[in-house]
Amino acid sequence: MKGQFSAASPARTVDRRKKQRRRINMWCWIFMIPTLILYILFQGYPILSSIFYSTLDWSGMTSSALFVGLDNFKELLQDKYFFNAVANSFKYMIMAVPLQLVISLALAYIFNSILKKGATFFRTVFFLPVITTASIVGIIMMFIFGGTGSINQFLSLFGVRGLNWLGNANTALIVVVLIGVWKDSGTFMIYWLAALQSVSQDVYEAATIDGANKWQTFLHVVFPLIIPIGGVITVLCIISSLKVFDLIQTMTNGGPFYSTDVAATFVYRTAYASSSGMPRLGYASAAAMTFGIIVVVIGTVGNVVKTAFQKKNAI
Repeated sequence: MKGQFSAASPARTVDRRKKQRRRINMWCWIFMIPTLILYILFQGYPILSSIFYSTLDWSGMTSSALFVGLDNFKELLQDKYFFNAVANSFKYMIMAVPLQLVISLALAYIFNSILKKGATFFRTVFFLPVITTASIVGIIMMFIFGGTGSINQFLSLFGVRGLNWLGNANTALIVVVLIGVWKDSGTFMIYWLAALQSVSQDVYEAATIDGANKWQTFLHVVFPLIIPIGGVITVLCIISSLKVFDLIQTMTNGGPFYSTDVAATFVYRTAYASSSGMPRLGYASAAAMTFGIIVVVIGTVGNVVKTAFQKKNAI
């Protein structure tokens, strides 16, 4: 009897652990169900609908639609305005992402390691633009950078007059990028703060004992430790910059001469705005799908190159 009990006990333990694991998995799925339902309703269904609409010649305002297959995509390949919008989206990303990453990281390090007194107040101040409605920010910035705005009034004190920041194709995108960086840097500052606070205080103390100053501690000790989190922050920053819409729509409406027209404003104008004639929901859906495919392909290629580079360095 004693031998039977000893032999059966490990088996019962294994069964108990399996049941416990199944119970945990069941509760995980139960808690995930609301999120899955919301994702299907507000992400999955719209994506599938957009794929279907991209095969139609449809204004979105009538009950009848003509199936055209891939004709919308073929037309896009010859649409210079679409490729101009795609190019401007990547221009915005190339200009905005480095600025946002550097500025937000600098602010996070200052408020985490250098400026101790009043750090909470300054964090709040730099985060305020994030929670401010983008359309309100755009309208205010239109007055600030307008022909008679405060920027031009200030420059007139030095004899500089007649600058049209948002009406000049050479400066409009730059101004929008700077405003976008100012508005969104608070978000990435919080991400960087979380990364910096994950570094143990023992690391800072060890660097101080070794005689490193604040800059040396950050550059040679702290920054290498937060690089993995920095990669995630960079991806989030890139995604955010490629989705820019509200600031541009409010401030420039894609102008002047389509110099600030990005993929989102092109899709919006094609699908809903009457300035380009009859709305074309099917064509706009094809444009959105094409831009999404371009981004996915570039991201996949970049990931493959990064993986190959890491393997080469590991060898």
